[in-house]
Amino acid sequence: MFEIKISQEIKDACPVFAGVAVYAKVRNTPFSEGLWTEIEAFTEELTTNSRIEDIKLQPVIAATREAYKRCGKDPGRYRPSSEALRRRLLRGIPLYRIDTLVDLINLVSLRTGHSIGGFDADKIVGNYLELGIGKAAEPFEGIGRGVLNIEGLPVYRDAVGGIGTPTSDHERTKMDIETTHILALINGYNGKDGLKEAAEMTQELLAKYAEGTEFEVCFYE
Repeated sequence: MFEIKISQEIKDACPVFAGVAVYAKVRNTPFSEGLWTEIEAFTEELTTNSRIEDIKLQPVIAATREAYKRCGKDPGRYRPSSEALRRRLLRGIPLYRIDTLVDLINLVSLRTGHSIGGFDADKIVGNYLELGIGKAAEPFEGIGRGVLNIEGLPVYRDAVGGIGTPTSDHERTKMDIETTHILALINGYNGKDGLKEAAEMTQELLAKYAEGTEFEVCFYE
């Protein structure tokens, strides 16, 4: 498991921040029918019981949006991934089918409201990560987004540079069909509430749909 540090600038901007890391050995697949049955059930529940204007009121999403403002980013222009996923569904647009690991992380994010970074652990450089705030002109290639302006966004960095923000993760450390070790970072900008449950959900889904074993879980703040 990687050591994860929280920078002073994040502590100043979001004093209640807490996170949990889930590491596991996995086998990725292009598609899991059982997982997509769960995703479709959640989609039905969300679209039946929620309105698009309610999304930003969900407590975890609201706290993440507030953290963006405190770090210097407009959450209306750069949405946290959990908010963006819910908005997509409520606009009647189906989720992309990427692969089992990515789809699984998206489901946990949708259910909990936490923005979750899902990384190929073997692509991370060094033995620790630090959560800081993005700098002006800091290079960052978002997955499927090209160059992303991460100034003012919370960002995890390894020994090389940024690997993940609550809006998008980096191409360099993204999961793919060859991924055999996952690191999922669950971000609690509202504090510790719900982190244990989100970590347990992640482990259960990884065991069920990605042959997850050798789990390690680490809470940090």
